[in-house]
Amino acid sequence: MPFDLRPGQQSVSRQVGQARPANTTAVSVYTPADGMTTEVVTLVICNSTASGAAYRVFHDDDGTTYDEGTALFYDVTISANTTDIHDMQVFMADSDGNLAVRTDTASALTFTVYGQETQVRAR
Repeated sequence: MPFDLRPGQQSVSRQVGQARPANTTAVSVYTPADGMTTEVVTLVICNSTASGAAYRVFHDDDGTTYDEGTALFYDVTISANTTDIHDMQVFMADSDGNLAVRTDTASALTFTVYGQETQVRAR
């Protein structure tokens, strides 16, 4: 576990987001809920088409700017019928923050995000 839980906190590891963009504009694949801290641990990108494609991944910790300034991966090529798996350690704690993805080929790639969410219980 990457951080210590305090009394009243609950943590769960799960799939936190998934998207298969139907166009070539960036889309948010995960936004933490208010009061939630999330560690994104794995990003899986699957190309289920017969052609190669390229992707971008962005992390804007407090907004929706998806450009070179928030890029984690930029114009990475993925071959036809293959899967890329990225182990990550990206922390998100702002409900305005976003992990976003973009592909250069509509409906070609599925992005799946796995992480650990921790939320403080209301007292």
